Amino acid sequence: MSTVWLKPGRETAVSKGHPWIFSGAIERIEPTTQDIPPGETVDVLDWEGNFLMRGAYSPSSQIRIRKWTTNPDETIDRDFFSRKLQRALQLRIDLSQLLMTNAMRLVHAESDGLPGLIVDRYGDTLVLQCLTAGIERWRSTIFELLVELTECARIYERSDADVRKLEGLGERVGRIYGDEPPELILIEDKGVKFAVDVRRGQKTGFYLDQRANRHFVSEITKNKKVLDCFSYTGGFTIFSLLGGAEEVIAIDSSSSALELARRNLALNSFDGKKVKLIVGDVFRLLREYRDRGEEFDVIILDPPKFAPTIAQAQRATRAYKDINLLAFKLLRADGLLITFSCSGGIREELFQKVVAGAAEDAAVEGRILSRLHQSADHPVALNFPEGAYVKGFLIAK
Repeated sequence: MSTVWLKPGRETAVSKGHPWIFSGAIERIEPTTQDIPPGETVDVLDWEGNFLMRGAYSPSSQIRIRKWTTNPDETIDRDFFSRKLQRALQLRIDLSQLLMTNAMRLVHAESDGLPGLIVDRYGDTLVLQCLTAGIERWRSTIFELLVELTECARIYERSDADVRKLEGLGERVGRIYGDEPPELILIEDKGVKFAVDVRRGQKTGFYLDQRANRHFVSEITKNKKVLDCFSYTGGFTIFSLLGGAEEVIAIDSSSSALELARRNLALNSFDGKKVKLIVGDVFRLLREYRDRGEEFDVIILDPPKFAPTIAQAQRATRAYKDINLLAFKLLRADGLLITFSCSGGIREELFQKVVAGAAEDAAVEGRILSRLHQSADHPVALNFPEGAYVKGFLIAK
């Protein structure tokens, strides 16, 4: 096993439990005579030689090492991954009755001690994402353990996220275990039915992280005219109708997503006359609504990642400001804005600053009534604040 020595003073974050070590923190690697294969386990020492952690090495990534354990006596082997997976699964068993759903995140990467591993459950189907070199190294072991521990009917892989490129990994999509998943998988969320496309849908097929926020929206839409932007397959739209919305306009750039939204509306027997599904560019359509003098009681902004990394944050803030400025101008005097960022490169403080700037430019004195975050099956480790990637505000105009 290779040993990585850190530069003086670069051990602080790691000693406090943060799971990442960046390339610039590394002083030297021993032995120096061989390259470390992607995903290989290494020991990390501070500059005085004190053990800090054992982690997975990624030669292509700026995040050069991701933590497995801080216990020098713990071996990284099949039993290690079995313990980690069992702990993550037990947490979800405890949550399952509370959440009233047959679809949830079973493993949430760093926050479950398995950096780069995402496992989502849709009924008896698991969808797996291997996003880092370390998880890639142990991929076969992990899916074998998932079969044993969950008794799932099938596992489908969606390792097609852009972050794999930063790890020097190519895309991989397809069946791992069991038969091919059905074209659409039916799930339930608090009695509401959704059809999910795990092969071609966004992320692993559905936005499981917005479950709690969808439920929240149903509490504030009675008799309201709602604009649901970046609506995808209709999650917020359907819960707005469930809450008694008078009218919902749902916009998304994907015609296939809106076709699935139409199907989800039918699955739940909602009145199609109350809903308009519009294929188009949200920014352009919001400007058209502004120019026509349209007004809404509730506007929901749930855009895709504008800034997956910190390096893209500056460009992303302009997009977030633009879209929130347009939304403020479309709200009625007593309207409500529900606005989100799921960008890892945008912290909550920055997002609030951007939305505040949009309100100022729109001559609106907005008030945050509630802060919104990801659902409970997407936990955030206390030593890994980056895990809190969903940031949202309920704002009164």
